[in-house]
Amino acid sequence: MKTKNKKESKSSSLNLTLKVLGLSGKPKEDISLNKNIFDGKVSLALLQQAVNTYLANKRRGLAVAKTKGEKRGGGKKPWRQKGTGRARVGSIRSPLWKGGGVTFGPRPKSYNKKFPERMKAIAFKSALNAKLKDKQIMVVDKINMESSKTKEFVKILANLGITGKKVCFVLPDSDQNLKKASANIQKVKLAKADDLNALDVLNCRRLVVSQGALGIIEKRLKKWL
Repeated sequence: MKTKNKKESKSSSLNLTLKVLGLSGKPKEDISLNKNIFDGKVSLALLQQAVNTYLANKRRGLAVAKTKGEKRGGGKKPWRQKGTGRARVGSIRSPLWKGGGVTFGPRPKSYNKKFPERMKAIAFKSALNAKLKDKQIMVVDKINMESSKTKEFVKILANLGITGKKVCFVLPDSDQNLKKASANIQKVKLAKADDLNALDVLNCRRLVVSQGALGIIEKRLKKWL
């Protein structure tokens, strides 16, 4: 029995035809995905590296503890060196004293990691293919709202059958009405097609992509394929 490569899996029966839905939830037309991008290949190694890189780059590394020299005060010797019967002390800001400095405490540092653009693109493509295999990608004709009312946005979620699920809406451009309407709804994220990455794709149960955003994603990936 042949075994698949652990780092990369491929499905030959991947469905590249999806229904385009309206915000009412009713299908409007069928769309064929780009077979060069949605080829079923998922590089698990690159996905893991991409997620680790994105999470590491989110860390700010601002934790800091003052050393003895950075603590204010302690300039005068508490008592004379000899003759008191007590231990020798040069400063009340000694790390051995309460309120003193910290020895080998945390210092500001950078957790930033570099990730080559081509590897980033392949990881992004792998994430999209993984979502397509799990049937977690939805394509809608457009994602827009005439008002910024939350109840109107809740209706859209209900029409699409994704109420209560962790959803990422991918837009061709930012939309203030959508941003305000979805601000108070948990598990909903808005992302621009130009900024979407592998972590955003994997960190949701449904990826709702507008047709305009899908075209932008394809243009982003074409130059690396």
